[in-house]
Amino acid sequence: MNEDIPITAVVTETAPRLVGPAGATDCHMHFYGTREDYPLAPTCPFPPPYAPVAAYRGLMARLGLERVVIVQPSAYGTDNRCTLDALAEFGAAARAVVVVDESVTDAELERLTGLGACGIRFFMLPGGVLPWSSLETMAARVAPFGWHVQMQLDGRELPEHEAVLMRLPVPLVIDHTGKFLEPVAPDHPAFRSLLDLVEGGNSWVKLSAPYETSRYGPPLYGDVGALAKALIRAAPERMLWASNWPHPSARDDPPDDAVLLDLLLDWAEDESSRRRILTDNPAEFYGFPANPP
Repeated sequence: MNEDIPITAVVTETAPRLVGPAGATDCHMHFYGTREDYPLAPTCPFPPPYAPVAAYRGLMARLGLERVVIVQPSAYGTDNRCTLDALAEFGAAARAVVVVDESVTDAELERLTGLGACGIRFFMLPGGVLPWSSLETMAARVAPFGWHVQMQLDGRELPEHEAVLMRLPVPLVIDHTGKFLEPVAPDHPAFRSLLDLVEGGNSWVKLSAPYETSRYGPPLYGDVGALAKALIRAAPERMLWASNWPHPSARDDPPDDAVLLDLLLDWAEDESSRRRILTDNPAEFYGFPANPP
């Protein structure tokens, strides 16, 4: 395969069993354009698939999703143009998490806020551009604009950073059920750190991308599922769901998006809990209208 020519992201045709409630929200996904329009950053960890708005709209229709949180991918570094262009197409039905560094001005943060940006992404894996040393500085910079910090890391590192994460002056969102690169059990100290953060009252968790870390695999991803169930039991009001479409780390063998949504039938005990995770929590956290039409 010529890595200079992106493959097109897959949109699965399977219909989910779960009927999404009004206002159902995908809280983490990415858009990728052509190389000509949006050049990859030098730090890009791997060539992403071509994933345009039109393809994602098809996925939204199939899964019954009405709102979306667009996350700046590591492929573009601090060049947020692809994310912001997609955000403009969705209008009030979308929010964005972007990547800005210490050179950003308050005027630019105000502009981004007006466009629908509400968070700064810290990606602490290969391809990330913001270091740990800038976390508290940038959290303080974005706090006056009502932003949050979105964090992706190897969850096994949480005990080392728990104190810093606990004292951030903004809300914290942790990706992918903690993304423990070496799967852990619910009684593991690193998972206990994740629970401590959630129970501390200022942290949220995205229940997403189990295929990236699970050893058990589909359809239930039981090892990651055990962590998701424990998190939902501990703090259902701080859980969010996300597709992670177009699954850039699994572009050659992407998971079935309907299967990923249907995981909530196993992870959450009842319809009320699923509505909270899919609609109510995102509405509260990202500022979407509480009562969608």
